[in-house]
Amino acid sequence: MTGVPLVFDSPIQDAISSIQFAPQSNNLLISSWDSCLRLYDVNGSVLRLEASSEAPLLDCCFQNELVGFSAGSDGSIRRYDFHSGTSEVVGNHDDLSICVGYSNETCQVISVGLDNKILAWDTRMEKDLLSLVNVGSEVQSLSLSGFEMMVAVGRSVYVYDLRKLAKSIPSKKSDMDVNIKCISSVPHSRGFAVGSVDGRVALEMSSSSDSNDIRYMFRCHPKSTEKRLHLVSVNDIVFNTLMDSAFYTGDNEGYVIGWDAQSRKRLFELPRYPNSISSLSINNKGQLLAVASSYTYQEAKEREDIPQIFIQQIDDVSTNSFYCGSSSRK
Repeated sequence: MTGVPLVFDSPIQDAISSIQFAPQSNNLLISSWDSCLRLYDVNGSVLRLEASSEAPLLDCCFQNELVGFSAGSDGSIRRYDFHSGTSEVVGNHDDLSICVGYSNETCQVISVGLDNKILAWDTRMEKDLLSLVNVGSEVQSLSLSGFEMMVAVGRSVYVYDLRKLAKSIPSKKSDMDVNIKCISSVPHSRGFAVGSVDGRVALEMSSSSDSNDIRYMFRCHPKSTEKRLHLVSVNDIVFNTLMDSAFYTGDNEGYVIGWDAQSRKRLFELPRYPNSISSLSINNKGQLLAVASSYTYQEAKEREDIPQIFIQQIDDVSTNSFYCGSSSRK
């Protein structure tokens, strides 16, 4: 069971770049390469908003239930008012803007782009650029947690303090021997998980007691029946905010797997989706997992079926484990 697909009167016309559940509801924000931002009411199975832009959208996020942001391939960071249906550009990168996030703690919208810059705006001010940080290298992914911003740069993770972003000296937290594809911060704790381009996940979680710190690395699919490693990119990782240490990975072959960080065990593996997994999101109650099944433009021979979004009940997975144990795929 791969979950229930969302129904659109007009199908999404190009690759889905990001999906994000709203902070308090089951509204789902969707950005895609067809230059549209969509707001979908999962409970009512209704598309609430479809806003066109001038360029493909590479990421999106919520500020709150009524406001959201997108990052465009033209470098623009755009703000949307879901009530009025209007939008405006709040700032621009000098190259593609690839990630955008919002911090409740500092009221900042933060973006990274292929111009190697981190930009931040205070949403309480009138479009004034609050901070500009030149990373010096291409940022692959970002994640916000409390007053910390974590960015994946090449093979490393750097952590910035959002309260003094312009003057902050980032601390280097992790190293891998291949490039990092995605990063996700651990909710209600200090730590993160990163997914690599060759199918590995590295996890770091800190506690008040050093003896309880968690730090390890593993492969999502250790070996096939032919004893070959699966060198497949881990495209996204999300943590369940209400289930201690549970997190989910989605890869470029179309597999979604649930994990327990504490026990270091695989919880379940869902049947393969039609396309690659481009994005995942968990709702605020930790009960619904949204899965974007879409091509990602990472491989020349990638499947290009119509992009779809599936909603999976986590309770169903927990009580009826679809797959447990070691990988047996071919």
